[in-house]
Amino acid sequence: MAVTRENPQLTQTDPQVPLIELRGVSKAFGKNVILDRVNLKIERQEALVIIGPSGTGKSTILRMIAGLMPIDQGAIYINGEKRTGLIEDQSDPIGISMVFQQAALFDSLTVEENVGFLLYQHSKLNRRRIKELVNEKLEMVGLSGTNNRFPAELSGGMRKRVSFARSIIFNPENPQSRPEIVLYDEPTAGLDPIASTVIEDLVRDLQCTVRGCGTYIMVSHQHSTIRRTADRIIFLYDGKVQWIGTVDDIDTTDNPLVRQFFSGSVDGPIRVN
Repeated sequence: MAVTRENPQLTQTDPQVPLIELRGVSKAFGKNVILDRVNLKIERQEALVIIGPSGTGKSTILRMIAGLMPIDQGAIYINGEKRTGLIEDQSDPIGISMVFQQAALFDSLTVEENVGFLLYQHSKLNRRRIKELVNEKLEMVGLSGTNNRFPAELSGGMRKRVSFARSIIFNPENPQSRPEIVLYDEPTAGLDPIASTVIEDLVRDLQCTVRGCGTYIMVSHQHSTIRRTADRIIFLYDGKVQWIGTVDDIDTTDNPLVRQFFSGSVDGPIRVN
């Protein structure tokens, strides 16, 4: 499910300060070091895609930015403010929303109840107003008329779009709850090429049409998704950022890690487990 953070005391945005910044962030699970003093800045209105082999900490970065996982060392700054603790420990100065890889819908709830879940649980809006807001978001993701259907009645691509609608809904009586950044964890994983194209187009459309939500970070292995949704790409391997480039740089870089990743070769510096 999407994780949306609300802060009624939202601070003013400073365009000179990165929206998100990781400074010397490290994370280990036992003796397995996943991230090793990673530095990373995410600017406003940026579409950043994190790539690299499986198990290299890409989703871990998203979860730490969302405040769902603690860091071992270093610091994360949200709009210039240092994050302390996890999601329940403090309010961030901006809204952050996350879409998980498996959509994470509640099977026992309808589409309408899934999309409007946070508003039903944590707002004083009446049911009619929440339904209006849900309908608006469902229309944006191309799912008008699916309100009363259950997740089991939807295709994989449709479930992903429902999770997108849930990630961008907010309480209009509390504009500060509007997400300024969305974190996508493998949004096209397991989808066929046509469904993937629909999701890729939707990610870009939402970046352009949802006010205040013009920034996203995505983790992806899918070549088409990387090429169609990224403004900037970082390659993560051995706990560090090994390469930074654009989509155009993919085909011209001499970086052996990037070349091996996109060629799918078993020969190269990336270890094959």
